[in-house]
Amino acid sequence: LSSTPLFLHTNEGMGLAFIFQPICMQWLKQRHPVPPPHHQADFLNRLGRLTPVAPGTSDPYVKFKLEGKTFYKSKVVYKNLNPKWSESFSFPLQDWEQVVDVRVYDKDRTSDEFMGSSTIVIKNLELDKTSEMVLILEDPSSLEDDMGVIGVLMQLCVHVCVSQGGQNQKGDQPQDKDQTQGSAEATNMSQLWSGVFSITLLEGQDMPEYGQGDVYVRYRLGEQKYKSKNLRIQANPRWREKFDFNKYENWLEPLNVEVFVKRGRKSEESWGMLVWFEVDLSKLPVNTQQLYTQALDPGKGRLILLATFNPCSEVSISDINKPPLEQPDERDQILEKYSLKNSHKGVREVGFLQVKVFNATDLTSTDLNGKSDPFCVLELGNSRLQTHTIYKTLSPEWNKVFTFPVKDIHDVLELKVFDEDGDKAPDFLGRVAIPLLSVQNGQQVTRGLKNENLRGPAKGTISLVMEVHYNPVRAGIKTFKPKEEKFMEDNRKFSKKVLAQNIYRVRKITLAVLHTLQYIKSCFQWESRQRSIIAFLTFMVMVWTWELFMMPIFLLLLIGWNYFQVTPGRVSSNQDLVSVSSYCTVLYTELESGKKGLMEKIHMVQEIIITVQNILDEIACIGERVKNTFNWSVPFLSCLACLVLFVATAALYYIPLRYIIFIWGINKFTKKLRNPYAIDNNEILDFIKRVPSDVQKVRVQFSIQTGNSLKISA
Repeated sequence: LSSTPLFLHTNEGMGLAFIFQPICMQWLKQRHPVPPPHHQADFLNRLGRLTPVAPGTSDPYVKFKLEGKTFYKSKVVYKNLNPKWSESFSFPLQDWEQVVDVRVYDKDRTSDEFMGSSTIVIKNLELDKTSEMVLILEDPSSLEDDMGVIGVLMQLCVHVCVSQGGQNQKGDQPQDKDQTQGSAEATNMSQLWSGVFSITLLEGQDMPEYGQGDVYVRYRLGEQKYKSKNLRIQANPRWREKFDFNKYENWLEPLNVEVFVKRGRKSEESWGMLVWFEVDLSKLPVNTQQLYTQALDPGKGRLILLATFNPCSEVSISDINKPPLEQPDERDQILEKYSLKNSHKGVREVGFLQVKVFNATDLTSTDLNGKSDPFCVLELGNSRLQTHTIYKTLSPEWNKVFTFPVKDIHDVLELKVFDEDGDKAPDFLGRVAIPLLSVQNGQQVTRGLKNENLRGPAKGTISLVMEVHYNPVRAGIKTFKPKEEKFMEDNRKFSKKVLAQNIYRVRKITLAVLHTLQYIKSCFQWESRQRSIIAFLTFMVMVWTWELFMMPIFLLLLIGWNYFQVTPGRVSSNQDLVSVSSYCTVLYTELESGKKGLMEKIHMVQEIIITVQNILDEIACIGERVKNTFNWSVPFLSCLACLVLFVATAALYYIPLRYIIFIWGINKFTKKLRNPYAIDNNEILDFIKRVPSDVQKVRVQFSIQTGNSLKISA
């Protein structure tokens, strides 16, 4: 239900608001009267009955269309034929003769399946009166006579806006612009979150131990999905993993936690599902851990979890003329929050990011009329916001401001441009990736779009201004903490090109190690007298004068040497890209030449090949990240490494080694006693994971000197 304050357009017009379930009635009472409770209960009993497109359950969602354009899309309700969406929105209309098309789909991994449609005739509604409707779904191509029903509550109301001069502005602006604004407001409200649920998976207890295989846990909250690591079947498996879920407005979906056991390639068994509704999670104390022990299916044991709710107020979408950082009070508050003197407060929040998305130009045309319907998606870690759709244009102007809380200063902001394609999946138009540490505050930049894997150019550019403020102390501490897990990817498949690339990367690191060993061996064998004499004298001096504190000094000098060696154009990540691409092309050609026999074997052992592919990727990443720590690929990380090495040098110089080892042993032995639910981690590996590999460095252009972005003064 809506009233005048909900309509932001300036013309005289009508506004229509839909409510899927009267769960929002408390919010609506401030605006318009609603049906009495007993009337609502009777109405609820008739809502949300659907017919599955295939035997079993479905994952339905609803699209509202006007003149063929989608102006609102509901969330997906998983595994339910009696869904309750409980969403509300408003939208401006042009005239009485318009008809709203309501279409229901089943969310699928490949293409969404149609479940039926119905219509709402605007002229049949009464002004300023709450109407309830049960929409009978129909599908002419289906053999089912009953496709189910959808229930809505709605109200039609007239809004007249007076200009500053006191005159009605009817007809002054195009009505299509009003509808675009209404669509944008509806889109914005559905994607903001007000807090984060942190679920820590601790361990399982009294689980069956029979058979061979792996046990793991899957989580799902709406479209947010995670999968824990695989552990071998045992009575008390210990995961010690943390996963974050955003709490969106009007959120009523349950958090599903399901335990699976996998034996062999295709054998998968569920040991039980835990379902937590909002009423349970809403009782969590703010910023306080709550321990849960949940029983699984009979005889399958228990699951131990920790849950925490952390409020979040720094997520917003606003117009270009109202950016938060240009409001003096808000800017001062943000700068104060992330100042050095407040480093000890709220260690979880590292910083604040504001992105102004102006426009895109010269995009690829995907429609028959030579135009596109573009919108832009912004992703920072697992956080995701998007603009509204601008129809029939290749140069859209969104003019929106987005703000994100920064959890990790090493995250990369990705902007993806898509073309809305009606009921089909959107078409990809291009993307850019920008590391937060490379952002130049307040400077407008125009970046060329890249293809989907960021290895080649795509048609078009995008203009934006970014501003990031962070606390370096919190950012440094976070660097040595476990990195946030990414949402689970569906259907990760084998790729010959990725395999060829990973083979080359491992080969490159291996050859470097072999060449070093060969060089040392040549010193022993006196292949070069001058080299062997220098090596012998160096060895004698080092052995005679060696102290342990010299090790971090040596590494510190190595990083410093590389700092002075790094000059624009001398060390280029593009060289890595050329060498990787050239080798991959040759190896890929070789694979294609033996396609018949080789591909048949690959399909037979596909799961083994994928495992090998991932292992090669991990090995190559570790070697490349160690190298990139010393060659100043990311100055922040290299500076942090210098600081740690300096502190380590001082500690080893002033404190005897036996005392340091003694303190280390006490810390390790008493860690579980001091915090029984502590997550095991290796600070060095956590630091290394923040350093980009060569592939990541090329994709997101970490080297600012070799970037190809066109920068324009703001």
